[in-house]
Amino acid sequence: MRMSLDERVRSSVAALLHASGESQTALAAALGVSQAQVSRRQSGTAAWSLADCDAVAAHYGIDVLELLAGPTRASEALPAQRRRGHARHAGTARAAAAEGGGAR
Repeated sequence: MRMSLDERVRSSVAALLHASGESQTALAAALGVSQAQVSRRQSGTAAWSLADCDAVAAHYGIDVLELLAGPTRASEALPAQRRRGHARHAGTARAAAAEGGGAR
């Protein structure tokens, strides 16, 4: 059974939230809406508009078509620097190199 476009967008947003480690509250702040509004859109009580989809895609640095394509494509399109743990691993590598623990 195929997912409806609404379901695909909700799944994509959920996948992006998970992959980035971002909360609904942080996404809401970036979009200029309340966390409750994001929650309603994610639960299906309210729909993500096309303008919302464009804003979500821009926030995550992906093309809106990737968002609309579904959670796998949206997650794969997420830039590495937006992924959960990217800063932690990059910071650890920089700290190791600064302490002389890098490649010799």
